[in-house]
Amino acid sequence: MESRSLVALGAGGFHRIAYTEWGAPDNPRVLVCVHGLTRNSRDFDEIARALSRHYRVVCPDVVGRGASDRLADKTHYSYPQYCADMAALIARLGVAEVDWLGTSMGGLIGMLLAARANAPVRRLILNDVGPFIPRAALARLGTYVGKDPRFADAREAEAYFRRVMAPFGALTDAQWRHVATHGVEPDGEGRWRLRYDPAIGEPFRAGVFQDVDLWSMWDAIRCPTFVIRGAESDLLMPATAEEMMRRGPRATVREIPGAGHAPALMNEAEIAMVETWLMEEGTRHG
Repeated sequence: MESRSLVALGAGGFHRIAYTEWGAPDNPRVLVCVHGLTRNSRDFDEIARALSRHYRVVCPDVVGRGASDRLADKTHYSYPQYCADMAALIARLGVAEVDWLGTSMGGLIGMLLAARANAPVRRLILNDVGPFIPRAALARLGTYVGKDPRFADAREAEAYFRRVMAPFGALTDAQWRHVATHGVEPDGEGRWRLRYDPAIGEPFRAGVFQDVDLWSMWDAIRCPTFVIRGAESDLLMPATAEEMMRRGPRATVREIPGAGHAPALMNEAEIAMVETWLMEEGTRHG
């Protein structure tokens, strides 16, 4: 694994986007893995390590998260900025096309890119997200997104993640330690804080939640698409997943038992499922 960065431009000026890279740097097959709303690139360590046998795997920290910069103007934490940053990343990688794996927010970014004309997304994998998000799920996210808890030590941090992110599924103790280790940073006062800018939660703090409807974007996607759904998810509903198989790119959908929003994609079976789909689609479409 190599840690790298690039400088991207937004309405408020330039900011740095950090990313980790796995596999041979000259491999023309590139897989971009983008994390969820409050998470960071290190969630993909296990799947990136496995898929680096086939791909150059690139895992960015979306601005405001992980090792990437925090924005001075918090109103710029928005999907147009995230999409622009990811377009800059793809340009930096020097390839015309990428495959895309996105969890929740990362999946929405992938959808928005894939729906555009001349999109560089060749194959799209969405982890527990789709073109319709019910307001009840957003309200649940709003109970913790943007909060700024402090922890005395690693044990307290891990207990927090085990509670808030229980829908990730049945993680091992080592995997929970990984989530906690890379999910916090020193706060400068002898304690630990979450590794994101709390201001990413400002849209949630208004407390007014509406259903999100992106079906028009979904219908514009033309690339092969694979959807992973946590069987207990409250964000990607069964009816939405079924509709995703019937329209737009007519996605293949698989469920992960025992997981909600969103499956961690850390165990062997989940990694193998993603790998198998990518390899089969690669054989089918080149």
